[in-house]
Formats: sequence, structure tokens, C-alpha cells
Amino acid sequence: MIGEEAMINYENFLTVGEKAGPKCKQFFTAKVFAKLLHTDSYGRISIMQFFNYVMRKVWLHQTRIGLSLYDVAGQGYLRESDLENYILELIPTLPQLDGLEKSFYSFYVCTAVRKFFFFLDPLRTGKIKIQDILACSFLDDLLELRDEELSKESQETNWFSAPSALRVYGQYLNLDKDHNGMLSKEELSRYGTATMTNVFLDRVFQECLTYDGEMDYKTYLDFVLALENRKEPAALQYIFKLLDIENKGYLNVFSLNYFFRAIQELMKIHGQDPVSFQDVKDEIFDMVKPKDPLKISLQDLINSNQGDTVTTILIDLNGFWTYENREALVANDNENSADLDDT
Repeated sequence: MIGEEAMINYENFLTVGEKAGPKCKQFFTAKVFAKLLHTDSYGRISIMQFFNYVMRKVWLHQTRIGLSLYDVAGQGYLRESDLENYILELIPTLPQLDGLEKSFYSFYVCTAVRKFFFFLDPLRTGKIKIQDILACSFLDDLLELRDEELSKESQETNWFSAPSALRVYGQYLNLDKDHNGMLSKEELSRYGTATMTNVFLDRVFQECLTYDGEMDYKTYLDFVLALENRKEPAALQYIFKLLDIENKGYLNVFSLNYFFRAIQELMKIHGQDPVSFQDVKDEIFDMVKPKDPLKISLQDLINSNQGDTVTTILIDLNGFWTYENREALVANDNENSADLDDT
């Protein structure tokens, strides 16, 4: 034992492997032992870590078989309808979704499937590799809903939980003022803090799939996933395409000015002193440090780790105001913390 941790050496590991029988033979190898060997000076591994490793391997194997049953074409990919069927049939096995009304199932499935396709099918081919599904953490999040004791915090941060799906769908219904099941540009403008610029919203409706100029729930989910995950490459790719008005594959001073002008106009409407574009442009280029000093590519934006800040500055007045007043807000937070400490 090391504290609470039970350890085992290689010799005993092999002995256990022999006793465990042929079914477990594949796990009791030198390769697996070496993989789990970290810093123990006696050359031992943690029994619990080995147990978890085997559990994970078996789970991945079972899940791969389970997903493959839905691979109609037998090519190692799932289409949207395949994944929809998989998740629909998974719902009854997840206790955390017991409370969902049957009438909401189709919206739940759509909400869940969208996350897989938004992040794993960036080229929008309409299919994703089963291997990619297994490699990402989304299935872990989904199958976490098997846990009957899942905390409220975990449910709120898990896209696949019932509260999260109901939140997203509830927002959609609240925005849909004329109750036609679709969102117009005017209805979408009330999303979040209702401070996104008209110029950006115009681009959303130009580039995204719409029906008679209105957005359906599936298109709305892509929009939400992009704005709620702005640090992720797939989300930045979505927003970058909207910012790249000339479709050149990069942002230049013209495109930055095109979007920031709308922020300046909103500032005037709200009685705020407009900020100089020159200053903001310099700050953006300083943050991103692109390879070409006059152009910002999508890769530059991703590499800089500042993509979320840059996009927010250009599309959302509230986001820009928060960025512009970040030092004052930090000082304010510190003062509030000090006041709490004093009390």
C-alpha cells in the first residue's frame, strides 16, 4: 500500500493474469504494465489505475460495437439519422433523462446530435467517423447521465443533460415571438444580452441555412454552440466564416472596420463615447500576432488563444464593453472580495 493506494509489481501482475483466465489475457501484458508505470521507485503500478484502464478499454470496445450496429453503410461512419437513432434508443437507459416528456424526445435528440456534428464534422459532410466519436469526450458526457446521483452543477455544465437541453430549447421558444417555429433576424437579435450588431446578424442570415429568411432549430443550435464555445477551433471557424465578408480566407483592416463600425454606432445609441477603430485594430493585431502583419487567418486566430476575445469585440457591444472596461471590472471584483473578507 502507498497511503490508500494498493500497488502491485510485475511478477505478481503476471501471476494474477494467469489466475484471471484467457478472457483477461490481453490486459496482462508488459505493454499495459509499462503504460501504467509512473514514478514508483519499486517498479509497481496502482491496482485501481489498472482496473480503471481495463474498464475504459472494455467500455470503448462495447461502445464501438454498439455504434457500429447503427452504421447502415458499414463504412465506419455514422450519418445524422444513424446517430439520431442511437441516441433515441439510449434515452431509456439514462436515469437522468427519466423526467423528459416523450413529446420532447425529438428536440432532445436533435440538440444532442447537433453537438457531435458541429464539432466532429467541420466540413459539413453529413457523416462522422465512429473512431472520432469514441475519441472525443462527448460520449462520456452523455453516458454520465447514467449516474442517478449526478450533481446539479454537473447537470448544468453538461450539454446533454435534461436541464441543459430544456434551457436551450426554452430560449429558442422565448425568442420565437410569432410562434411560427422559426426565428427571424429581429427575433434572433434578442439572443443573450440583445447587444449583437445588425451587421453580424445580417451575416448569420446570409451564410447559414435559412427557410424564407428564417432560421430553424437545427441552425439555431449551431449558432448557440459557436457562441457558447468561442475558444474551440470549430466555433472560431463558424464565426470566422461570418467575419470573412469578402470570402478571402483572412481578415484585413477593411473587414475589421466593417464590423467595428457597427459597434461604434451602437455605442452612440447607448450614449457611450465611441472608441477609435485605429486603437482597437492595433490591439487586435497585437493580441493575434498573425504571420502576415496585414492579414489574420483562421489559424492565426486559433494559435493566438485570443480568438474568443477578438470575435466578441467585433460582434457584441456588451462583449466589447466588458473587454474595454476589464481593468475596472477586475479592480471592482477585488474591492468586493476585500469587503467580503472584512465582514
